[in-house]
This record gives sequence, C-alpha cells and structure tokens, in this order.
Amino acid sequence: MTTRRNFLVGCGALALLGAAPKSFIVRPSKMKLGTVTYNLAKDWDIETIIKNCEEANFEGVELRTSHAHKVEVNLTSAEREKVRQRFNESNVALMGLGSAFDYHTPDQAQLRKDIEATKEYIKLAHDVGAGGVKVRPNAFPKGVPHEKTLEQIGKSLREVSEFGDRHGVQIRVEVHGSGTALLPNIKRMIDIADHPNVGVCWNSNPTDLEGNGFDHNFDLVKDKIFTVHLRDLYIDDYPFRRLFKRLHEIGYTGYCLAEIPDSKDPVRVMKYFRSLFLAYQDLL
Repeated sequence: MTTRRNFLVGCGALALLGAAPKSFIVRPSKMKLGTVTYNLAKDWDIETIIKNCEEANFEGVELRTSHAHKVEVNLTSAEREKVRQRFNESNVALMGLGSAFDYHTPDQAQLRKDIEATKEYIKLAHDVGAGGVKVRPNAFPKGVPHEKTLEQIGKSLREVSEFGDRHGVQIRVEVHGSGTALLPNIKRMIDIADHPNVGVCWNSNPTDLEGNGFDHNFDLVKDKIFTVHLRDLYIDDYPFRRLFKRLHEIGYTGYCLAEIPDSKDPVRVMKYFRSLFLAYQDLL
C-alpha cells in the first residue's frame, strides 16, 4: 500500500537520481526580495525594519527619506557608522536609499540646489553602507519643450553619477512622473547621461504597457535595470509573470522591492508577498 510517507520517500530518492517530479523541485530564485520603506514601513525605526524583514525573510531594504527611521544627511559620522554596523550585524542588507530628488525644474538655481543635495545624499549612502541612491524624474514642466527637459535631466544624472561613482554609490533612476515615466523618455535620459554608474529602477507602472507594449518598453532599458520596485503581485492588470520571465532572461540577480500599502499585520502580509514572489520564480 502506498502511504504518504512512502510517496515522499520515493520522491526524495527520485530527486537524488535527478528525476523528481517537477512540482517537488524548489528552485531558489536568483533575484533577491526586499522592501522599500515607502508606505509599508514608513513608521518603523531601524530596529523594527530589521526585525520585520528578518522574520519575513526579506533580504534587503531601501530606506526612503523623510520616514521614521531618520536616516538623513543630518546624521553625525558616529551615527552613520552606527547605522552601517547595525545592518552589517543583521541578515538584512541596506541595499539603497530612496530620495525624492528630481531635475526637471526650469529654475536653474533650484536645479543646482537639487544636484548638490543629491551629492550630500550620496555621501550619506556611502557612509551607511548603502549601494545606491534612487532619484526620479517627476514631470514635464509646462511651456518647456520635452526634449529640453530630457536633456537637462540627462546631464544632471551624468553629474550625480560621476560623483556617485567616486563614492561607490549607484544612481538608480525610478521610472516615475507624468509623461517622464514613459520608457522611451527614461531611455533618452539614460542615453544622455551616458555613464555606467546610472541605471533604471523599474517601477511596475501601468504605463509600462503603453506605446508598443511591455516587451518593447522593457527592451529599451533591459541592459540598464539596476533595481525593481513591485506593486501588489495580485494585481491583474500588470504582467508580473512576464516581468519575472524577462528579468530571468537578462540574468537579473538584483533586488525586487515590495512597494505596497501599509497594513495592521505587516509581517503576515510580507510573508504572503514572499510566497507569491517565490511561486512566480518557480514558474520560470
């Protein structure tokens, strides 16, 4: 008589012979799972971030500026070192800092202020051990030709990317903003920046499907994807399975970061998110 125990033992033997049923083979994902602190973790201090991420088996975090963890440019050298050490002692990587800097303003004095502020944030990232800084385009200013704005953003990205390169910190451009989030425009910014230290933070936007479609838009920036932000994976109107397949095809091994709403039971939500993330990987 075949019992459940005998069946499982048989599957184990088949696995040793390389012939286990596919459904019983769990292939670890080469992509790493983490979270941004925007929304879900906006009210958590560093200890809570680490505790919750470790409990949910999230591997990394992008700390968003202005949130409760207070990892900001006003930290002293000793405080920065304390942040670095705390993450180094944990199982959670401080994989990046998330800024709200953008470079589309036609006000040149404000533009210079934003660029210099980005450089200070890059120094902070270096000091706390974060590998990159997320920046973003946010809009096309009214009355300014789009190409002029794209050129300005691209040149600004080149300047901060060169500065970041000297500090070992990547610049990750979030696919963001009205009009600026269209992938042909993101590609144009990256092309103008023309620096190996600047890349794309894929943002899983509905606009990824516009124009010539998802695959065309993905292909525009596939060689420059540094990080990925994910919305709730249950959303039916976004091709998450296709996204993971394409990321797998290009050999992406970076972080996929949950950018999801707050919850009264956050760790439970994170565990469910991780389970669905892993299930998508098993379909590749």
